[in-house]
Amino acid sequence: MRASDLDPSGEDHGGLPTWPWRYADPGLHTRRIAYLYRIEGARPVRPMTPGRAAALDRAMAARQTCPLCRVRYDACLPLKTLGSCLPCAELSDDEREQLAALTNAA
Repeated sequence: MRASDLDPSGEDHGGLPTWPWRYADPGLHTRRIAYLYRIEGARPVRPMTPGRAAALDRAMAARQTCPLCRVRYDACLPLKTLGSCLPCAELSDDEREQLAALTNAA
């Protein structure tokens, strides 16, 4: 046990009480790896604003939309590995070019 880990008052950790592994009092909960906090001292989550909701939707659309067929799926696509949705990944090079021409013309 390091002495710096035992700080129930939170003086050394910016007001966040800390305990070493397996030394915490009952009724404490973890946050991330092994950080413990009291539930009554937790702050509420910031409310979702329309701007934050729109930004989140744009970010998810980029991860869920196939760049070839422009279909948006419910789940994130394997764009780093396949570069497209699963049906488009199985197309031949000629079929991909035809599909890209059709989606760009529309």
